[in-house]
Amino acid sequence: MWVTNIAALCLLALLASAEEKKLSNHATTLAENSANLAFSLYHNMAKEKDTENIIISPVVVASSLGMVALGGKASTASQVKTVLSADNLQDDHLHAGLSELLTEVSDAKKRNTTWKISNRLYGPSSVSFVDDFVKNSKKHYNYDHSKINFRDKRSAVNSINEWAAKSTDGKLPEVTKDVQNADGAMIVNAMFFKPHWDEKFHEKMVDNRGFLVTRSFTVGVAMMHRTGLYDFHEDTENRIFVLNMPLGQKQASMILIMPYHLEPLARLEKLLTKKQVDTWLSKMEKKAVAISLPKISMEVSHNLQKHLADLGLTEAVDKAKADLSKISGKKDLYLSNVLHASALELDTEGNPYDSSIFGTDQLRNPKLFYVDHPFIFLVKDNKTNSILYIGRVVRPKGEKMRDEL
Repeated sequence: MWVTNIAALCLLALLASAEEKKLSNHATTLAENSANLAFSLYHNMAKEKDTENIIISPVVVASSLGMVALGGKASTASQVKTVLSADNLQDDHLHAGLSELLTEVSDAKKRNTTWKISNRLYGPSSVSFVDDFVKNSKKHYNYDHSKINFRDKRSAVNSINEWAAKSTDGKLPEVTKDVQNADGAMIVNAMFFKPHWDEKFHEKMVDNRGFLVTRSFTVGVAMMHRTGLYDFHEDTENRIFVLNMPLGQKQASMILIMPYHLEPLARLEKLLTKKQVDTWLSKMEKKAVAISLPKISMEVSHNLQKHLADLGLTEAVDKAKADLSKISGKKDLYLSNVLHASALELDTEGNPYDSSIFGTDQLRNPKLFYVDHPFIFLVKDNKTNSILYIGRVVRPKGEKMRDEL
């Protein structure tokens, strides 16, 4: 009996260590590199005047780049490594590392947060996909493949949007209104992300408030409220609040970064680097914070083709130079669109809160974190240090509120 118990304990210890197995060096390097890519890509997108809300998943962008490297030859493939700062990695380490990273961070059971990710490569009707590429892109990057007649634009757009809606349970009804350049291949990422707070908001403490988009434009949003102990930092020099809200099983956090008052985000964005975010996080202290956060759902779709070209992916997107012959067996493809679309939902749901601190000195004189104007957010994975999402909320959905005299 005693021997059996020892064996059982050894088995449990083995299982526990297997569950907490460390990331490989390649995956750790790529987690770091995709976090750097997050800030470069964000800054490139924020320059566009007509872009309002931004939601991008650097880890998913990195894995899509990996898929391009898998289908590319010569400099078309090596450029991907340069964009990922991974020139020194062998091809098989690149694919295995990116695959491991994506599998780790998107494990919903472990993280207790909803994150659906669907990826598809669309090729024109004339293309033939190479079996090896189909198999490996599915294995490493969970990519599906589909041929589509891009020349029948309306039908192609409907087909893409139907697939995205279905794969996100209807949360993302539209990823595109049009198909540019009907002679290339198109990457589509369709995602739905809903944080599950480590401590939930009270579902009855939700009311309608104004969100100030600009000084002269306010929209009505549902606002949820809660007071608790959070890691918080006030950068008094730059007049910025930074709040860390743990998710699910505390394996990831949503970090909210907001100027004291309503202002265009350009000043904050100038400060926004990986180093600066790390500095803010290192200065955080556990404090009582009264949070008011918009209860919102947003759908944002970006075509990243031009932005990735700006960051150095110039060949894959150029019809004359692209060599994606591992996808189709010949040089007949280039990357004409990279559609990256996410539905994001901020809701009250989460784990039960610790009510034992209510009414104690710990919650006395809480700091106010009142999110009624544009802010930047990051979703950071604590185990891999990768950034699952980076974005900004400038204009949530809501009715325009009447100006009050």
